[in-house]
Amino acid sequence: MSVMEVTDIMKILPHRYPFLMVDRILEMDVEAGTVVGIKNLTMNEEFFQGHFPGNPVMPGVLQMEAMAQIAGVMLNSRSGNAGKTAYFMSMNKVKFRKMVTPGDQLRIEIAPLRIRSRMATVQGKAYVGEDLVSEAELTFGYGA
Repeated sequence: MSVMEVTDIMKILPHRYPFLMVDRILEMDVEAGTVVGIKNLTMNEEFFQGHFPGNPVMPGVLQMEAMAQIAGVMLNSRSGNAGKTAYFMSMNKVKFRKMVTPGDQLRIEIAPLRIRSRMATVQGKAYVGEDLVSEAELTFGYGA
């Protein structure tokens, strides 16, 4: 699949500003269950104002949310899932390795671990440049 811009992403995900954490899908193979997306970070992000003043850092839970949304684009694009929502159910094996700060571009890669008709578990890895900054196993359930 070619690049997916934010207007296309908004047709798939229910999230909106300020909680839409996906700026672009760079590549996606729905059949293989893989997707790569990005979140561009600027000082204008609301969370940088209070996390932390004088030393802005992207909260780890928002890194997980960005991962979940990018996985959701792929999961909601799968055959039979049109109009459904992939609800985030759990995070396991979560690791935060480096800080993410204004000016960074978070590149998130998602690969399937288990995909079934009503549930899915994926492996997510987030990078800034070549540096792995966070990773986790994420589980979703599908809803209408």
